[in-house]
Amino acid sequence: MFLVEAVAARVPNRMLSFFVRNAELLKFLTVGAIAFVTTTVLFFGLKWTVLHEKPVTANVIAVLLATVVSYVLNREWAFTARGGRQRRHEAALFFLVAGIGMAINQLPLAISSYLFGLRTPNVSLLVENIADFISASIIGTLLATVFRWWAMRKFVFPDQMPEIDVARDGLREDTGRSARVLFRK
Repeated sequence: MFLVEAVAARVPNRMLSFFVRNAELLKFLTVGAIAFVTTTVLFFGLKWTVLHEKPVTANVIAVLLATVVSYVLNREWAFTARGGRQRRHEAALFFLVAGIGMAINQLPLAISSYLFGLRTPNVSLLVENIADFISASIIGTLLATVFRWWAMRKFVFPDQMPEIDVARDGLREDTGRSARVLFRK
């Protein structure tokens, strides 16, 4: 933990306090960023190779694979301070929430592709790919992320273990302890 303590000692109190208060959200968003990159790379890889006529199918496969990565990272890192469920029950709820999130994620892409007809030959290949990126990777991901954040805390990882009261315990007096709350495994 020497590295965490060294970094935390150099962060201003106000920022460190923000990071500690919002550690779970920041870790959730980091996991989401990893899943986002995984989904985007897989989506366009599949779309440009074997599934070029089926963009929604390509995105569903990409999201499913990224969801498995997301479950492991969320369980073992982002929501490690939460629990309260047996692992099987937790996993079932996680994948149910992820499935609903995936459906939410697909709606903007389906609307863009099939309702607005932003597919070749109606539009150029460049316009199609830009529309797919904006609708699936940006709008769909943002909508699904908001839903997943709420549902993960509400249903999948509901019980939160006691945390250190940052206002009462202070940050600089015990920087290592506060930093461990932020970066707790």
